[in-house]
Amino acid sequence: MKLTNFGHACVRVQDGDRVLVIDPGTFSDAEAALSEATDVLVSHEHPDHIDVETLKAAQASNPALTVHTHAALAAELGPGAVPVAAGETFTAAGFTVKAVGGVHAEVIDGLPGCPNLGFIVDGLYHPGDSFFVPTDEVDTLLVPASGPWVKIGDAITFVRGVRPARAFPIHDIQLSTIGLEYFDEWLEEETDYARIPVGDSADL
Repeated sequence: MKLTNFGHACVRVQDGDRVLVIDPGTFSDAEAALSEATDVLVSHEHPDHIDVETLKAAQASNPALTVHTHAALAAELGPGAVPVAAGETFTAAGFTVKAVGGVHAEVIDGLPGCPNLGFIVDGLYHPGDSFFVPTDEVDTLLVPASGPWVKIGDAITFVRGVRPARAFPIHDIQLSTIGLEYFDEWLEEETDYARIPVGDSADL
């Protein structure tokens, strides 16, 4: 199974002709990520996690492309979108997926207060915009590195709670080169950790 980083929160999971994309947003190369994909997982409706225009274009080219997301967003997206709920296990692009969590991490004063699903894909955990710790065993964790709801201490606590075999950072577009290096130095102390450059892949 190959994991490819398409920038910010967007990754693609591929095993042979099975291609699954998670959170193809406006801060990522969503068009490239969606090429040849059959299924998409979207954690929540913020534009950095879903580029609706690009997604609709991909669905027009491939009507079989199916989006799995929380019920409210699935209703907004219409045909081609399937609602899923936290705790539900389903199959997407031939992968076994479990939806977990349910709520976006708080920025301040209860905001943004929107739904957020994390997805565990055959041992790979993408939390969307949350630090939800699932009870399931996680082999590979994608750790949010920046955002108005993120601080390094939270990321470290998250890694310690999940206890993955290894971790890669995501959600990092707001960090400078120095900020990326600083985050990496902290996380390298916690687990088998590495950064996948945008456009590159790692074997899982």
